[in-house]
Amino acid sequence: MNFRQWGSRTPGHPEYPLTPGVETTTGPLGQGFANGVGLAIAERFLATRFNRKDFNIVDHYTYGIVSDGDLMEGISHEAASLAGHLKLGKLIYLYDDNRISIEGSTDLTFTEDRAARFEAYGWHVQTLEDGNDLRAIEEAIIAAQKENNRPSLIAVRTHIGYGSPNKQDAPSAHGEPLGPEEVRLAKENLGWPLDPPFFVPDEALRHFRQALERGKALEEQWRAEFQSYAEACPDSARELDLWLKGEFPEQWDRDVPFFPADSKGTATRVTSGNVLNAVAPHVGNLLGGSADLAPSNKTEIKGEPDFQPGTYHGRNLRFGVREHAMGAILNGIALHGGLRPYGGTFLVFSDYMRPAIRLAALMGLHVIYIFTHDSIGLGEDGPTHQPIEQLAALRAIPNLTVIRPADANETAEAWRIALTSDNGPVALVLTRQAVPVLDRSTFPSAQGLASGAYILKEAEGEKPDLILIGTGSEVQIALEASERLEAKGIKTRVVSMPSWELFESQPEEYRSKILPPEVKTRIAIEAGSPQGWARYVGSGGEVIGINRFGASAPSKTLFEKFGLTPDRVVEKALALLGR
Repeated sequence: MNFRQWGSRTPGHPEYPLTPGVETTTGPLGQGFANGVGLAIAERFLATRFNRKDFNIVDHYTYGIVSDGDLMEGISHEAASLAGHLKLGKLIYLYDDNRISIEGSTDLTFTEDRAARFEAYGWHVQTLEDGNDLRAIEEAIIAAQKENNRPSLIAVRTHIGYGSPNKQDAPSAHGEPLGPEEVRLAKENLGWPLDPPFFVPDEALRHFRQALERGKALEEQWRAEFQSYAEACPDSARELDLWLKGEFPEQWDRDVPFFPADSKGTATRVTSGNVLNAVAPHVGNLLGGSADLAPSNKTEIKGEPDFQPGTYHGRNLRFGVREHAMGAILNGIALHGGLRPYGGTFLVFSDYMRPAIRLAALMGLHVIYIFTHDSIGLGEDGPTHQPIEQLAALRAIPNLTVIRPADANETAEAWRIALTSDNGPVALVLTRQAVPVLDRSTFPSAQGLASGAYILKEAEGEKPDLILIGTGSEVQIALEASERLEAKGIKTRVVSMPSWELFESQPEEYRSKILPPEVKTRIAIEAGSPQGWARYVGSGGEVIGINRFGASAPSKTLFEKFGLTPDRVVEKALALLGR
């Protein structure tokens, strides 16, 4: 009765966690399809990890209703292919085959044999001709439940706008309300009472409310079984309880290395892989992988098997070249509960998974993205692979924390934030090329990363003439430029700003301390689009960034050609200061 109204818990599309019982937000077509694959992966992993001979503590099917639009979207092809390969037998989808989309009959655009397509993916497929034949649907679901080695698709022929004399099987029933008159005609046609306008029969209400008592009884039964399980398998029960609560074991990060100063340095993607493998033995519910780029993204957990049929306890997920599905599958794993998923690809390909990232942020899911090859610094692969606008695009997503660490120790701190953040997804943005490891006996602790920005090098004297702000690999450029500027008598502060979002969450007092309003001469340096940096440099400042696509050349050459050098920073600083 309050459908799509302000403050209603019945919005235009189901939203998690707005309404109890809604498992995921599924407005963009195909996302829910891929979420279900993630839910099924989570069930298999947890069941294999925790079930014992006499205890099926994790044991459920994943059901979904999918539409023509879901099956048209490319994400469903990616997700269905992977689900078939993984033999996710407890995944059951009912395909609402009404053959109508907004523009008209699906004969306009969608004429392949859908059943054959899913059979080719390795799915168990059944076809039903009557969407109102409840007995046949029940029998098909039972048959699907008995299929252990293949996910199931039940194609059910339905009629959109069923019962409406003028709109059944019409595109208008998809995109428009029936309207008062057509509702009246449909009710008359179906023998339904005209009054009250919103009528729920007592019989239907009683039937649905049986779910409350049945659900309560099933939960009590499960809790009793879990108590027996805890007595028989106390260590496993404690671990599962910890995972489901989203908590960490004590000293989970005790093996995270501290990296000594190194002028040659290492790529932050390599450091990320080292930190991941230092943490993984102590955080057993951390699992993930890459879109066929694990050797480059450094996302593999060493010593762990792959998640594959026969090794569903494996923590290395192989997504194949399927970025879009990977993003939505990670969302499904996070929605299931009990697990901490991550996924990796090149930063430029975050564009392929952006819809899923946006939904993760909208739902506040704890998903970690590992985006490597973060700038023109990746070199010879050229402009198709060199991200320019992607950092700005990610920062534009509300509730997504983007972190671009400057060196190895900032990367370690970034992982701590990524793992412990519980209010939305986190994107780690990492270099392909080596960057120096800063000497933390000279520079402040990398723990300053948790504040989003911190003073890395203070100006000589009481008040800086100039503030240089850098992220990632460009922090080193800022440091080198500051040395040259100080030699010219220009008091220069260097700020490392790995995360706008973390910085904006700090009190105004802290932000003003790092970027004093009275110091208006500021330069930000980042190998990407300058969009958004004006908020930190102000009208009196300058942004040294890139406003065009990249080029194919060695990394060092590209930084020189694009003006991302200490010399250019010094030149801009002198011009701003009128020196």
